[in-house]
Amino acid sequence: MSSLPLPIAVFLAGLLSFLSPCVLPLVPGYVSLISGASVEDLQSGDRKLSRTVLLNSIMFIVGFSVVFIALGAVATGIGQFMNIYRRQLMQVAGVVIIIFGLHLIGVFKIKALLADKRLHDMKGSGTAIGAFLIGFAFAFGWTPCIGPILAGVLAIAGSQDTVVKGVLLLAVYSSGLAVPFLLTSLFVGGFLAFYTKFRRHLHAVEVVSGVFLVVVGALILTRHFTILSSYLSFLNRFSL
Repeated sequence: MSSLPLPIAVFLAGLLSFLSPCVLPLVPGYVSLISGASVEDLQSGDRKLSRTVLLNSIMFIVGFSVVFIALGAVATGIGQFMNIYRRQLMQVAGVVIIIFGLHLIGVFKIKALLADKRLHDMKGSGTAIGAFLIGFAFAFGWTPCIGPILAGVLAIAGSQDTVVKGVLLLAVYSSGLAVPFLLTSLFVGGFLAFYTKFRRHLHAVEVVSGVFLVVVGALILTRHFTILSSYLSFLNRFSL
């Protein structure tokens, strides 16, 4: 893996997941949910509330990261167990990732990935433990939406030769989701202003995500994923 800038690509995948049309619009609602405060209160600048929001946001992030990292460990473990069929599994993974990419682009739609499982009725308690549990549920509840991108990351994790590498890849993916979420929780007013201007581009983000998956899937399918290193070799120092 040392020849690949995988951490950069996987972090980008996490960021694209955050910017997806069914995650980004509801981020302020999730910040409100885990803090127990209204969006208006979050914009008040109250320092005590800001500290609560920061702590609970971190616990929320830990909650969904635990799930994604565990999935990475499982994917890598299965990949190692099925090592004898690694070539065939990677070809299957490449095809699946391409299909998910075409779904995001809009070439066709997979109904199972359009299901709404965002746990609208969940109530926040404003506690750190509650925020952790909501984050844990978030990882499962949003799977139909971020599933195509997450599946691509898990396919790559499954091809790694150690569980540690797979775990680290999913930790990087989680950080791609975590960093913008944490910034949003600290600057809700700025996020709302940003979203007002950015929402017109949500479909474009979905298409870009789809193209990203199709390219990655094609490279995996044709066993040319290392072609990235020739264009991004200057990033190798960040590789796992």
